This record gives sequence, structure tokens and C-alpha cells, in this order.
Amino acid sequence: MADSPASLKAFFSATPVIRLNGQEDRQISELLTGIKMEESEGGMSALEVNLTNWASFENAEAKIAFLPNSPKIKLGTPIELYTREEASFRELFRGKISALENEFSLSEAPKLTVLAEDALITGRMARRTKTYTDMSPADVARQIASNHSLQPVIRGLSSPTDVWVQFNESDLAFLRRLVGRFDGDVQVVGNELHVSPRGEVQRGVLKLTYGNQLRWIRWTVDLAGQVTEMSVRGWDALNGSAVESKVGNGVHLGPGTGRPGASVLREAFGEHLEHLGHMAVGSTAEAQALAEAAFDLRGRRFLKARGIAEGNAELRVGTHVTLEGMGAGLDNTFYIVSTCHVYDLQKGYRTEFSAECAYLGN
Repeated sequence: MADSPASLKAFFSATPVIRLNGQEDRQISELLTGIKMEESEGGMSALEVNLTNWASFENAEAKIAFLPNSPKIKLGTPIELYTREEASFRELFRGKISALENEFSLSEAPKLTVLAEDALITGRMARRTKTYTDMSPADVARQIASNHSLQPVIRGLSSPTDVWVQFNESDLAFLRRLVGRFDGDVQVVGNELHVSPRGEVQRGVLKLTYGNQLRWIRWTVDLAGQVTEMSVRGWDALNGSAVESKVGNGVHLGPGTGRPGASVLREAFGEHLEHLGHMAVGSTAEAQALAEAAFDLRGRRFLKARGIAEGNAELRVGTHVTLEGMGAGLDNTFYIVSTCHVYDLQKGYRTEFSAECAYLGN
């Protein structure tokens, strides 16, 4: 079967497009030497743009193109990255310039590196101690989104309602910790804050075949992190009783087919039970949710893949990608957990990715 196409257009330009303040700049395109955009689970995305910082001007004078106080490239300037298909564009990144690096050498032209982060940059920088009372994880996510002028797109996570303490943490670190407790994921898409259970995330569907769009792939099947049962215990202060939950099967293991890691572990080494003793739990429902989240997190990391594909803007965190061409047992559908979109003048546009799957194919 054919790969999912990188582009549906007859003409496809591999050179990414940079926009500053919403406008594409010809000079920046001419001086561009490289781009790297990285994203991972839990947010946030980071962009690196490399430029030759030496240009010729209309009066035939050659000099530094962009100084640190340049009105065009300066700290805080909105910056966007797109791939181009004829007259249409696909957004890869949207954020603001957060750092500038200038490099000078006697052996080559001056260089300028532009560094940017997405809209979660304010959440990364805002560190505080705060208590959220009688709120669900979804309620907390909505409030944090509002604090940073982001539009919340929340699914699930409507329970439990409790008191949550943010203790000398950034808003981003606290949100990651809280949502991760219940197996949720955080991502910024444009100006939207997306928060949802990991099992409900599917930001796209792709197929990549080794030798076609898929240039390089490495798989690791590892039993070291697998368990056959996960348990959580706590105390219900309202009812004055102990609570406990045990989980031995995955609930949200993600895409793929075959034998789960727990089954392979049981056959190879016998039972391996693990207890989470470091988390405070106040109800049976919360204990069950924590045990399921911890078991699923382990299970999804049973089969890991790292690959390099032709540049594809659809390869993003949360995409379900079917990897084929390696043979039975390894061909499977994976969940993308991190990507790095890279462009340079030597190798063109390519996408490096990491993915995971809970199943060993038959």
C-alpha cells in the first residue's frame, strides 16, 4: 500500500516559509540557512531559525543585515513557520521571538540564530504558589488558559473535584503535573490550549513505508518498564475508610495491535507487581484513575521507535502513524510523542520523530 502523501498538490516546495508579524519577508528567505522546530508531549514547541547575517543592499553596500535592535527581528516579535503547497500553507509553528544569538568568525560570514517559543512561554515563566479549591482538573486548565489569553479546548478530566496546590511551580509545570496524574496531555494549537485524556488524542492519521517516505527507523522492544499489575492505596477522610485499587489490564494503551507488554512480561519473567506509594489518594475513584494512568503509561512504552521521514507537516505529536516495510512483529501503528522538523541547505526538509506502541505484532 502507498504511503500517505506528504502533499496532495502537484507542486510542493520543501523550503519552509517564515512570517514576522504576519508578513513573509523576502530578505529573510534569501538569507535562510536552516530551521529546526521541536515539539513533544505536554507542550511546548520551540523554533530555531538560522540566517546568514550579511547582505547586499541597493546601494551595493554589504553589511550586517540584522542588528540586535533591528525593527524587523527583535525580542517579542510574533513569528510563524509554514510549509508551502502552491498558494496554500500549513502552519508548523506560531509563537514569539524569545532569544537572539549573533556569531562572528574570521573564516565565514556572520550568523544570526533566532529562537522562539509558542504561546505557552508565559506559562513557563509564571512561577507561583496557589491553591485551587473545589475544582476539577478541567476547571484548573480553563483558568490557566484564561490567565495566558489562550482559548481552552478541554475534553474530559471533569473529575475529581478537589483542592489542588501549585507550590512554587510555573503554570506550565503545574498543569503538566496535574493533567499527567490522570493520563492527560497538554498542547498548544495556534492560540488554543488543548487538554484531554491521552486515550482521546488523535491529531492525524498517516502511513509511512520504509524505503519510501521513511528514510531511517530504529525500534526498541523493552520489558524493563512493564508491569503485570499496578496498585494504589489511600485514605478517605470523609468516610474514615481505606481505599485501594488494582489494575492489571490497559484502558488507554493507544493505537496498534498484537500482544501487550504485560502479557509478554508474564510469559517471559512471571508476575511483576508495582505499588504507587508516593501519591495522596482520597477516594476509590481517584485511586482507580491513578492506577489506570500509571499502568497505561508503562504499557505504551513497551515498543518505541525513532525515525526520520521526508519532511511532512502532518507528522505532529498525537498523530497515529502506521509504520510498514520492516516485517511481521514490527510493522504496527504508533503514537507520535515528539517531532523535530529540520531544514537545511544540504539535506533539505526532513522530519525526525519518536513514537511508541503498547503492542508487539504477531
